[in-house]
Amino acid sequence: MRTEKVIVLPYQKSWKDDFEKIAQELHATLDKLAISIEHVGSTSVEGLAAKPIIDIDVVISSEDFPAVVKGLAAIGYQHEGNLGIEGRDAFTYSGKEHLQSHHLYVCPENSLELKRHLAFRDYLRTHPDAVATYGAIKIKAAQLFPKDIESYMAYKSSVIEEIYKELKE
Repeated sequence: MRTEKVIVLPYQKSWKDDFEKIAQELHATLDKLAISIEHVGSTSVEGLAAKPIIDIDVVISSEDFPAVVKGLAAIGYQHEGNLGIEGRDAFTYSGKEHLQSHHLYVCPENSLELKRHLAFRDYLRTHPDAVATYGAIKIKAAQLFPKDIESYMAYKSSVIEEIYKELKE
């Protein structure tokens, strides 16, 4: 799913329910193949402004990956590869008009990218000042670059880097 128009909204309480609906569908298909299904990204942090796209990491054992790809294909997801980021595989979809727009990633349980996603989310969930700073820069970036996702991402990268520095300390 390619972002053509960058829209950042104030936090929506409905994002929790949107995640749950997607997760239920994934659980019904993947059953025990999924160790966990994690709501990550900005929509998973209460109070944080975000693009209205739910980010999801399905955590699996590496050896189950072929079965997971097959299961996801049966419900309309297509494997896109890692898109240049080791430790997670991206999936696009069709026929999901009944669900909120989302990005779906499958990560092995020992994935560094998964650990980064969870650490970033958990840090924001416990640091309201960081939420305010990050949310403000995201809103500003969307105003400055409404049709340029790369510039939007670059504009907010300094705040993300600062959070990752905090995580290392």
